[in-house]
Amino acid sequence: MSERLVHFISDLHLSPKRPATSAAFARYLAGPAREAGALYVLGDLFDAWPGDDALVEPAARGVADMLAALHAGGTEVFFMAGNRDFLIDKDFAAAARLTLLTEPHEILLGDTRTLLMHGDALCTDDVEYQRFRAMVRNPQWRAAVLAKPLAERLAMAAEVRMQSESAKQEKSAEIMDVNAEAVAQTLRDAGYPQLIHGHTHRPQRHVHQVDGRECLRWVLHDWHDHAQWLAWSPAGGLQYRHL
Repeated sequence: MSERLVHFISDLHLSPKRPATSAAFARYLAGPAREAGALYVLGDLFDAWPGDDALVEPAARGVADMLAALHAGGTEVFFMAGNRDFLIDKDFAAAARLTLLTEPHEILLGDTRTLLMHGDALCTDDVEYQRFRAMVRNPQWRAAVLAKPLAERLAMAAEVRMQSESAKQEKSAEIMDVNAEAVAQTLRDAGYPQLIHGHTHRPQRHVHQVDGRECLRWVLHDWHDHAQWLAWSPAGGLQYRHL
């Protein structure tokens, strides 16, 4: 890992219906992101992604072009799918000049092993959501959906968003947060690294004691009208930042 700055973001939920967030993303990419040697996008970059042929849409193409410009300026960009943009694939990656990551993914920050996740896999108390997650990550389901016309997929994405927001109103905050044992088992299986993830929209630094070992867990911000990211530097370690 480069000794330059490393940035982590997630849960922007970019959409033409959220122009303030899109503007904040543009300001971030034109400013602070250019100071980083690497940018890791840990899912839900878009509020919905119906497939890479959505690049014909101006807003989607604009995001890809801005990320490609960031790459051209010397910042490596890495992307891990979330629960809203799990259909992002090679065509978008090529247009945006980014590298696709599978979950979980381990990196080194200095000499500290660091595990990266979107975070939804840790929310095991939400059984209904976990069934949905398993379905949409099934290759047969993905192939069947992508075979449909783009307009139909856009309508499906809108319906899924509405259902998701409705379901949230009926679930407790605890059910939608990570499960402590799921976190512990993930850290145990990975050999007790620190963990960075998004999804829950509950930014905070947590300390977990797992089998007598101390493990840190950093939760990323969601975005609204201003940029928020987690930055690592050789001198300062991990710190939350905003613009």
